Amino acid sequence: MSNQTATMNIPKQAGYGQAMAIICILFFVFGFVTWLNGTLIQFFQIVCELNVSQALLVTMAFFMAYFFLSIPSSFILNKTGFKNGMALGLLIIAIGSLVFIPAANARSFGMFLTGLFIQGAGLALLQTASNPYASIIGPKESAAKRISILGICNKTAGALAPLILGSIILKGAEKLEADIAAAVDPAQKSALLDSLASRVIGPYVAIAIVLTILAFLLKRSSLPEIDTDAEDAGTAAATNGKTSVFQFPQLVLGVICIFVYVGVEVMAGDVIGQYGKALGMSIADTRYFTTFTLVAMLAGYVIGIATIPKYLTGKKGLQISAVLGVFFTIGAYLNTGFSAVTFIALLGLANALMWPAIFPMAIDGLGRFTKIGSALLVMGIAGGGVIPQIYSGMFDQHSMFSFLYSSSIDFRHAFLYCMVPCYIYILFYSLVGDKIGKK
Repeated sequence: MSNQTATMNIPKQAGYGQAMAIICILFFVFGFVTWLNGTLIQFFQIVCELNVSQALLVTMAFFMAYFFLSIPSSFILNKTGFKNGMALGLLIIAIGSLVFIPAANARSFGMFLTGLFIQGAGLALLQTASNPYASIIGPKESAAKRISILGICNKTAGALAPLILGSIILKGAEKLEADIAAAVDPAQKSALLDSLASRVIGPYVAIAIVLTILAFLLKRSSLPEIDTDAEDAGTAAATNGKTSVFQFPQLVLGVICIFVYVGVEVMAGDVIGQYGKALGMSIADTRYFTTFTLVAMLAGYVIGIATIPKYLTGKKGLQISAVLGVFFTIGAYLNTGFSAVTFIALLGLANALMWPAIFPMAIDGLGRFTKIGSALLVMGIAGGGVIPQIYSGMFDQHSMFSFLYSSSIDFRHAFLYCMVPCYIYILFYSLVGDKIGKK
């Protein structure tokens, strides 16, 4: 897409800067909400007395919303436009946050999962709108750099989220967990669990209020619309005669790439705490492990901004990232204790440049199919719910993927077997997958 077409509805300087500022705020919002899950996994495991596979349903409920709602989101955006669609997404996330009130009062894991699914639905709409917006509002050559800047907003929020929520809902959790285990009287045990469950209400009410205010401000903002249906001569030639988005192999393979990428990102960020607990570490330590991964991702985004496109293309950055992913995964497998956790956290560095590279590569040349193509890519975020379940299914017979269970596989082998094939596929896409079907 030419620079003229890409920016045709954006006022020259002020409009572009304002658009980027607003999108940065939105990326901060869904980064904060998304990366609360790592803390919630450990929280629900205590409050709702869950095993590992049950606790990982947190990621399943949250990310599967993307699978079911991404394509409907594209149709909603066709009706509402990008700005109104993003405002609606914020309101839906706020509604999901409020579901935590009755869920905490009833100490119902099912209701908590419902709230998380609703939040995921709102984020599906928000991401279906904001990601192509970020890719298209400026030159295609700097799309990966632009999304890296947005990624810093996203992962800064992600690094803060577990620190803030963990300090509130898991404060003194180790002692409380011991008290709950020692409680003989069922009423006393229930009272302790109810008290712990109520801690989640305040933070999520605050989140709902902030999101509602942001939705109102976004609705009243002068954020410009973009026309993804318009095509320049090159894009029109590429889409000439094509009647379906599935006629673009680079997109279809890109959806799979997003699926496995988000899977490894969630494993590195949300599962790291459970991995640390399995290694014998205390919850006082593990509740902050997600932040370590997000700090490593922040470092990766800074590297991306400094090097793309001046020294590296997004494609080359993706190739390097995939190789690092394999290396760090093997490092985690070969080590124990904090050394293993450090390698898992370093996966954040390997994962940082993946989304900024994959998304623009996959939607390049889609023209009038951009919105539905974006929706399919956002649908691939469901990998964040599926791959952790596959991981737990390899060593936990209670998992829905228990058919993968083998007594010869422990959680360390399971992590290795889940992660390495995903990174190998990402390397394949970065080398040849995005070229398939292109002239």
